[in-house]
Amino acid sequence: MDIARVDSYALSSPIDPPQDRSFHGGTRRLNKRDVVLVVLETRDGEQGFATAGASSSAMREYFEGDSQGTFADVLGGTVADALEGETITEVTDAHDLISDTNLPAHLQTEAISAVDVALWDLRGKELGTPVYDLLTDEYETEPAEEMPLYASGGMYMEPEGYVEQAEVLEEEGFFGYKYRPGIGPDGDRRTVEQLAAATDEMAFMLDVHTWWKLRSSYGDDTVQNLVEHAAREGAFWIEEPVEPDDHEGYTSLAEHGAPLAGGESKESPSGLVELGETGAVDFLQGDVRHHEGFSGCRPAIEFCRGRDVEFVPHNFGTWLGLIANAHLVAAAPEVRLLEYPVFENDPTIDGRPDPGMYPFELAFDIIDGEPDIDNGTLTVPDGPGLGVDVNLDVIRDYPFADGPWTEFHYDEDE
Repeated sequence: MDIARVDSYALSSPIDPPQDRSFHGGTRRLNKRDVVLVVLETRDGEQGFATAGASSSAMREYFEGDSQGTFADVLGGTVADALEGETITEVTDAHDLISDTNLPAHLQTEAISAVDVALWDLRGKELGTPVYDLLTDEYETEPAEEMPLYASGGMYMEPEGYVEQAEVLEEEGFFGYKYRPGIGPDGDRRTVEQLAAATDEMAFMLDVHTWWKLRSSYGDDTVQNLVEHAAREGAFWIEEPVEPDDHEGYTSLAEHGAPLAGGESKESPSGLVELGETGAVDFLQGDVRHHEGFSGCRPAIEFCRGRDVEFVPHNFGTWLGLIANAHLVAAAPEVRLLEYPVFENDPTIDGRPDPGMYPFELAFDIIDGEPDIDNGTLTVPDGPGLGVDVNLDVIRDYPFADGPWTEFHYDEDE
C-alpha cells in the first residue's frame, strides 16, 4: 500500500442544551462528544477510515491538557510526515514508522491504533474481502459473522431509571445491560437489587470506574462490600472496580469470587496482557481504537485463548468504531460478545421510553445507513474492508468545538 495522504478531522457532536447529572458528591455536565476521523489515501485513490478519540475517559479528557483538536493536528502533522510517500507492505510497518517519531508514548499508541484500523480497511478494499476474512487467516479460525450485543448505557439516575432502561433493552433482545452507578452506596445497592429482580434472561453489568475517580471516594471497604453484593445478586461482571494499574486491588477483590472486568483504560497492548496475567479478571477489554488496532489487540486475544479469561472488546463511540471492533469479534478465537453504546434517538431501537444516555448524533451519521442489528444481534458487513461507507459530510456538519466534553462540579467546592 503506497500512502499518498493522511488526513484527520476533529469533529464535535453538541449536547444542546448541556445535560447535568447528579452523582455521589457533585454534578457532571455533558457538553458534547468529540471524534477524530482519520482518512488514509493510497496513490491509486483508495481510502481507508478509522476513528480516534471517541472514547475519552469518562471522568477526564483522554489527553490531559490537550484536546481532540490537538490530536487531529498530531495525526495531520507528525504522523502524516512519517507515513506519506511510504510503501506499507505489512500493516505493522506503519507501527514502526510512528514509533520512530518523537511523539510521547500515549500519542504514539493512539495514532498507531487509528492508522492500523485504516490500513486493514485499505487492505480489505484492495483485496476485495472483508477485514474479518483477513483476520481469520491470521488467527486460523472460521468467521462468526453474527454476534450478540450487550447494551451500554445508564448514567447517574435513580434505581428505577436504570430498571426502566433495562426493561426496554431486554425487550429489544440485547444480551446484557451495562450501566454506570455512582449515586451513593445505598442507591448503588438498591439498583443492583432492583435490576436483579427486573431482568429475566438478560445479564446486567456494572461499569464502576465512577467509584475510584470521584473525589468523594467510597473507600476500600465500601467498594469491597458493593462488589460482593453485586456478585451475590448475579451481576455478570463488575468493571474497573479499582484504578487501572491497581493490580493488587483487582487481586484482592477477585479473592471474594466476584467476576471482574477491566482493561479499557490500559495505555498499551502490553498493559492489557499484564492485567490478564494477574489472574484477577474474568473479562479483558481491549479496543482496536485504543490498543494499536487489530494488530495490537492480538497479544491479549492470544493470551486469553484457552484460559478462563474472555476477551470482550470495549467499544464506546460511533458506529464506525462499532463495526471495526465487530470485525475483530467475528474473527478472533473464543471472542463472542460486543459492547453497543446506547445514545438518544438510536435509529435501531424502537423501545420506549428512550433508553439512550445522551444525544450523540455524529455516532450514527458518520456512516451511510445503519448496522444490521436484529433482536440484539449484529451481523458484520461482508463488503470489502470494514464494509461500510463513511459519510464525509460529517466533516462539514460537525465542526470541532473547543472546550471540555464533560465537566465535574463537586459539592465540596461550593
